[in-house]
Amino acid sequence: MSALENLKGQLKQGKVYRRADLEQWSSAVDRHLKQLVADGALVKLSGGLYLSPKTTSFGSAPADDETLVRAFLKDDRFMLTSPNLYNSLGLGTTQLYNETVVYNHKRHGAFKLGGRNFRFAMKPYFPSKPTQEFLLVDAVNNLPQMAENADLVLKQISKKATQMDSSKLAKAALEYGGVRARKFFAKLLPDTILRYA
Repeated sequence: MSALENLKGQLKQGKVYRRADLEQWSSAVDRHLKQLVADGALVKLSGGLYLSPKTTSFGSAPADDETLVRAFLKDDRFMLTSPNLYNSLGLGTTQLYNETVVYNHKRHGAFKLGGRNFRFAMKPYFPSKPTQEFLLVDAVNNLPQMAENADLVLKQISKKATQMDSSKLAKAALEYGGVRARKFFAKLLPDTILRYA
């Protein structure tokens, strides 16, 4: 068995690999990577990131976002979200955004991975999954970057806040809110822990 065939035999369909992951099976990893990409055994997603495509009845399936981001960060501590999720709160947001936001502890900036747009934002704290309370606080945090009518959205956030559990919302504002968001929710929720923040 050739070194290339040995390397190819190690690949698992649907898995994303970093160049460094493949060095253990190849003494000529760059040459082998070119050959594996040329014959379709690997798909280059970005610099140093490769997918072993999973074949379905519809052709090759792309890597899911979580698998892609986990390999890119070399870390499990991240949360995927999108400004599009604010629409689910009924805030009157109408724009559609072509990016996934990745809250994490390692990277900051915009990256294209596997043909998809990701905006990495380093944050000290974030939940494992985006809750309604988190999304409401996050909408206030990110309002200046959104292509929306800020006054209208803030009015809708105020309205939505009255329908939510005030202690959970105050906790989310305290844990995940920036200065602006904390002040905003402290006025809305004066009888909560935010009063002391």
